[in-house]
This record gives sequence, structure tokens and C-alpha cells, in this order.
Amino acid sequence: MANDADPGEEFGVLRSQRAATRYQILVEIAERQPAVNQQEVADAIGVTAQAVSDYLQDLVADGSVTKHGRGRYEVTKEGVDWLITRTDELRAFVGHVSEEVIGQVEVETAVATTAVAEGETVTLTMGDGTLRARAGDTGSATAVAVTDADPGGDVGITNFDGVVDYDLGTVTVVSVPKVQDGGSSAVDPAEVAAMAGSHDLVAVAGTEALAAADAAGLDPDIRFGSAVAVQEAATRGLDVLLLAATDALSAHTDKLRDRNVSYEVVDAAEE
Repeated sequence: MANDADPGEEFGVLRSQRAATRYQILVEIAERQPAVNQQEVADAIGVTAQAVSDYLQDLVADGSVTKHGRGRYEVTKEGVDWLITRTDELRAFVGHVSEEVIGQVEVETAVATTAVAEGETVTLTMGDGTLRARAGDTGSATAVAVTDADPGGDVGITNFDGVVDYDLGTVTVVSVPKVQDGGSSAVDPAEVAAMAGSHDLVAVAGTEALAAADAAGLDPDIRFGSAVAVQEAATRGLDVLLLAATDALSAHTDKLRDRNVSYEVVDAAEE
């Protein structure tokens, strides 16, 4: 592909319905080979089974697919090469759109801490897990407001410059045994309550964990979708106390490791 080519002119898979369908069918065959159910392929990409059959005949004829018998197909090296080329082109196009098109008009939302006027430069900070904007360009990260806002209101911002300076939060994890191993009664409620006082949020994962929080007199901030929510809260600078049933523990720690969030598993066993 020429370096000076217009990306929009290079991607036949996007510009031609036939090429797009051919691409999808080849992908579906590659995923299912050698036993290929034409109706399943049709359902997966939203065409008729007859259309899949017609495309298969053409793909076999041009050497992109080999037929080994009734309902048995395999993508050839030529077919794989064609897929790789088209996929590379699509990846380049997506990069072009993300970086050069969307990136130019990307608008985020912040909470205004001062009155902000459209077109004004604002300084960005992170507070209580929320992006905040104040009038002026005195901080390490700035943007331009695209809406007016009163203090406490939401403001649209774009043209970001710099990096918002804040520390990641940490997560303290209390593992709560399954009910057959003692459940919430194995956890010291006084210790859990004390730990909660030094954290911004309390999250629970599992019924045993909810019962442990209740015994400690805590009303959890996060009960559902806690693995993602805890990760997100910590990456926004909040410290989280997580009570997790043992069978839910690894799902949460895996998420935290994915984002390099610091966590500690502590023992809060009832003496």
C-alpha cells in the first residue's frame, strides 16, 4: 500500500459489499473448518444459506478454499494470505480513524469546579474518582471547554494537553470463606469496620461477603459487577476495601493485575 495513499480509498473490504461478505465468510470457515455448516455461517453474518453456497463455489474456484467433501472445507494458504492482507488494511484504517479523525474531535466530560465558558482553557484534575475542570491553565493537564458550565455542572472538554497528575488507588482484599467453611461468621466484623474507615469505597463479591459487610454495619458502595468496578475505582485514584467470597477472589485480583493496580489480601479472621 502506498504511503501517500488516501486510507479511505484502499479498503476494498469496506467499499465493496461483495468483498466484505467474502471476508466474513472466509473468517467463519477458518473458525469452523473442516466441518462447515452453511446455515450457521449464514446466520452468523446475516445472509442466506444460498448466498453462502454461492460464495463457497467462487472461493473454491479461485483457490481460496479447498473442498474435502460434503460440508467439509478448509481455507487455503492463498485464502489466509488474502485475509491477512485485508485485515492489515482494516487495522490501518481503524488506526487512521482513531488517531486522525476521532482523535481530532474527541470530547470527554468533566465536572466543573468553577464557572467555565465555552472556548475557555481549563485545568484538569482528578478528585473522588471524577475528572474535574477549573477555569485557567495553571495545572499539568489542560483542555478546552466546548460547553458552558456552572460550578458542579458537567462540562464537555477537548484538545487535551499534558497528563492528569494523580496516584492510583489501592485495594485491600478480605477473603471471606464459603458458607460451608464458616462464611461470614469466620470474619471479625470489628476489624472489617475499622478497615472501612480508611478506604473511600466498600465493595462486596458474593453472598458471604455481603453478609460480612452487614455484620460490620457497612452499606457497600459496590455490589454488582464488582470486578470491573473495583478496578475502575482504583485506576481513578480511589482506595477500595473489597470483601470477596473465596470463589470470587481470583476474578478480582486478575482484573487488578491487568491494570497494575496495587492490592493486598489481608486476614480478618474471627479470633
